[in-house]
Amino acid sequence: MAAGAAAGQPDGMTRRRTALLLLALSLCLAAVTAAAPPPTTEGPVLAELDQRARPLRTTAPYGELRDLRPLGRMVGDARVVGLGEATHNSHEFFTMKHRVLRYLVTEKGFRTFALEASWSTGRRLDAYLLTGRGDPRRIMAEEFQDTYLWWNNAEYLALIRWMRGYNVRHPHDPLRFMGDDFGYAGPELYDTVTRYVARTRPDLLPRFTALYRGLRPTTSAGATMRDYLKLPLADRKERAARTTRALRLLTRSATPAERRTERYAWTVQHATALDQTARGYAFDFDDPRQVAAAMRYRDRLMTDNVVWWQRRTGDKILLSAHDAHVAYETSDPANYPKMQGAFLRDRLGAGYLSIGQTFDRGAFNASAPSGETRVVRLGPARPGSNEHLLDRVRYRDFLVDLRTLPHAARSWLSTPRPTRSIGTAYPEPEHAVALARWHDLVVHVHRVRAAGLCTGACARR
Repeated sequence: MAAGAAAGQPDGMTRRRTALLLLALSLCLAAVTAAAPPPTTEGPVLAELDQRARPLRTTAPYGELRDLRPLGRMVGDARVVGLGEATHNSHEFFTMKHRVLRYLVTEKGFRTFALEASWSTGRRLDAYLLTGRGDPRRIMAEEFQDTYLWWNNAEYLALIRWMRGYNVRHPHDPLRFMGDDFGYAGPELYDTVTRYVARTRPDLLPRFTALYRGLRPTTSAGATMRDYLKLPLADRKERAARTTRALRLLTRSATPAERRTERYAWTVQHATALDQTARGYAFDFDDPRQVAAAMRYRDRLMTDNVVWWQRRTGDKILLSAHDAHVAYETSDPANYPKMQGAFLRDRLGAGYLSIGQTFDRGAFNASAPSGETRVVRLGPARPGSNEHLLDRVRYRDFLVDLRTLPHAARSWLSTPRPTRSIGTAYPEPEHAVALARWHDLVVHVHRVRAAGLCTGACARR
């Protein structure tokens, strides 16, 4: 997903440095330059896309939503919709997510926004949405650090404020926020689990206290994540063994009556999230096979958390992540064996829908090889790429259902072609992506601009 000072260009790095960046959750797929397939006749392909594409009035979040009615029909009865992004920090991708959320909430009964962020971060933002206590700017500044820096932006602040405003108007049918990732386990999560044990099984509290000793963060989120990466492998494995023992102790000691309670179910999930964090850092990142195992573990646990939330709350969920995470296939099986979208399809079948977002030109924030954040600007997509084709469709911005395309367009988009799939670092090469096999739908945006990272400007809004 993201990486702050730790991010850089993956090419030419040592295996260990690359692995640590991967652990820092930067979605920088392997540097495999995508060669364009042999040229084909694109006239029939464009004709079919012109016929099937549905124009978008705007990517801005506010205003009427009638142009999204085709999206509603395409979503159908899906319970989880994954909405991706071709870069991790472009304004239009974030505002389109806000706009789609508004539509899905008002027209399709969706109630949860899930983000590629830590479970404990989601709990803090969810509490704000439900109660109004706290300042979302402060929560975001404290939680979205280092590997999650890119989510501390003006666009997500506006989305969260809209969600809170909705809850003020609909207190008995609120919107929720969840984080499905593992990178940071905040102190509140440890406190919640130990308080529950103290109330229900005080005899076990000394054991829990011992198992969690030294794990509860005492520094900022960014410092905690960076310090975790510096620990020797043996120490990281020892921490994971302790969180696993605590989770097993919690589940095995519960009475049948306790297992039926809502508080117990949530406490077990919190303890599971603590275990996921420790286990996520406990791989040997000097071993290429372990790197791949770690990436598979991450996409699987993000799936586990989303599915748990959907089944526990009954909410329909809009899931926000990178295009590659919400996709059904991977362009880099050596390092990313199976993506979250594939796991979700396994678990939910037709209950999961994947939407990718592409762009022809524009700007985004990313880390330079030196580690500093900068604005990157790209010109028009090159001939032979997926974006070059999509940008010649008659609409400037549009939505298209890839599942129902006629033969020529579906065949063209089912062939791997150069595609921008940019994580948090740049330069990064294009990737060979078969769009019609990656996603169910695609939102194409002609031009994007860099998102508004929250510095002093956001603090004043």
